[in-house]
Amino acid sequence: MSTPALDTLRVGLPPRTGEADAGHADTPAARAGTPVHGVERRKMPYPYRAWLAICSDLDETPDAGVYFGTLDLLNGSGPTRFGRGFGLEVGSTIYFDMPPGQFSYWNADDRARSAIRALIRSGHIDCLHSFGDLATTRGHAGRALDELTRYGCRLEVWVDHAVAPTNFGADIMRGSGDVPGAAAFHADLSCAFGIEHVWRGRVTSVVGQGADRDLAGIFQPRHPIASGITRAKEWAKGRAARFGPKYAMHASNDVLRRSTLRSGHSVLEFLRCNPHWGGVSRGETADGVHEVLSAPMLGRLAAREGWCVLYTHLGKLVDPAKGFSRAALDAFGRLALAHHDGRILVTTTRRLLGYGRARAATWKAAVRGGALWIDVSSRVGADRLAAADLAGLTFYVPDAARARLAVDGVECPAIERNPPDHTGRASVSLPRPRLAYPRP
Repeated sequence: MSTPALDTLRVGLPPRTGEADAGHADTPAARAGTPVHGVERRKMPYPYRAWLAICSDLDETPDAGVYFGTLDLLNGSGPTRFGRGFGLEVGSTIYFDMPPGQFSYWNADDRARSAIRALIRSGHIDCLHSFGDLATTRGHAGRALDELTRYGCRLEVWVDHAVAPTNFGADIMRGSGDVPGAAAFHADLSCAFGIEHVWRGRVTSVVGQGADRDLAGIFQPRHPIASGITRAKEWAKGRAARFGPKYAMHASNDVLRRSTLRSGHSVLEFLRCNPHWGGVSRGETADGVHEVLSAPMLGRLAAREGWCVLYTHLGKLVDPAKGFSRAALDAFGRLALAHHDGRILVTTTRRLLGYGRARAATWKAAVRGGALWIDVSSRVGADRLAAADLAGLTFYVPDAARARLAVDGVECPAIERNPPDHTGRASVSLPRPRLAYPRP
């Protein structure tokens, strides 16, 4: 069935809630029915109250053992090199041209490269962390993209790396990957390949994006001077947003915004978070992660019903032979408990950002043939959302047993009917299957 054209919504801002019969798409499944009040889109997939993606840059990861061992620890459920797996859904980053002694695609052997490709295809390696320190030309970028294309590997998320020449960031990361005519220009190649989401160095100390900007959680009585300075810096970033675009995302505190690269290519830029009391450049390693994934931080994230794309480097271990400290393992355990208890949905960066885009999808609810129909449009302006982006989309309804869900007028037969959550309201959801983890 065809779907009428929709008004363009700014990606990254959710439509207003509580308007089930106004301002939404007039699609066939909902047309010719009685409008229904009391239907509302839930902010997060049921039953979760918050999202968190561990977006770990692989800087200084020494070898394949640490790289794959970390993924195995976080995603697996049995014994691993670093301890028993936590059964989460966590992605990682990859780059290509790096000096010897740092794990990367071209530095890996054939077996490790095969494992990298399998994890890209499964969605567990979901970010391209530039093309690496030694990628200085368009040819380096083209060689890497040709390799990915050859093996059917798709990456849609770009993360700037240190001061890599292929970076997109102009004001923080200072690359020239999106400057036409520059030696390292590749924006046209990468966007044509499929890169849609871009991180250009912006990190906030605020816990919980997609919620009101609140600096209260930054100050820590146990560290009054350092946390006070961090809070002041974050406040200053919000003020500076009035005078230029560098800190605009800090002021809005949203996870996504539409941005334009210097080459003219339109991308979705995202904001990362490191809520360490000492600032965004503290605790962003394997040996500092326990100071970030603390019980108060996770509790605040859930209470604020926020989003978090966590800025960290889990390959930076003081002693790779010993692996993760007890404190780090306890931190992962706290996160796993919050996930398995249904409080914080832990997922990959790409899946979180995809759902962020889905917040702008329009919908309409109506009673038809004795059933409550909710029809979602996959169109956001000129773009069409992938089915994976809509996975987990949840609606509060008066009666879950009578509710039906459709996408673009086509009914989804296997919806999930959820009991009341912490608000006391029942809901229905589009299925959100877990990624199948291919253990390296």
